Amino acid sequence: MTLTTAAVLVPVFRDANGELRVVLVVRSDYGIHGGQLGLPGGKQEPGDASLLETALREAEEEVGLARADAEVLAELEPLESSRTGFRVHPFLARVRADARWQLHPREVVGVVTPAISTIADPKQRAQLPFTSSALPDGLLVEGITVEGHVLWGLTLRLLTPLAPRLLAGEWPL
Repeated sequence: MTLTTAAVLVPVFRDANGELRVVLVVRSDYGIHGGQLGLPGGKQEPGDASLLETALREAEEEVGLARADAEVLAELEPLESSRTGFRVHPFLARVRADARWQLHPREVVGVVTPAISTIADPKQRAQLPFTSSALPDGLLVEGITVEGHVLWGLTLRLLTPLAPRLLAGEWPL
């Protein structure tokens, strides 16, 4: 199977209490990732000069994050999704805690900002049901409940090894 190249931004910030958080989008029912929590991002377009450009463009399109408001700290290891056929290249970025999100109404219906400490806590993991218009019969997935949504799949696989590194202070946040 040929994998589709995509890139995502992993936007992180410290809230007013100093808690490290990640910005996740709640996808609309549109597309193969409908109803899922994810990171701002998408397919590389022919006009994108690089995968970083793809991640920044998509973050701006999906949640209104201006490129100047994303301080890219690192390119992370890419991940593959055999289920959807994507090879995803993630980029860690520091963003402002007071960012105002402007959601692309066709693609994103909300933003949630779970604490990195919650994602890092193995006690938060459980077998959870996930349903969407693309998966009306649902799936039982390993995930974390985040503000009434299920964090699972590639996004959880990406954040699982990243969370302890963030909490250990590997990057200046």
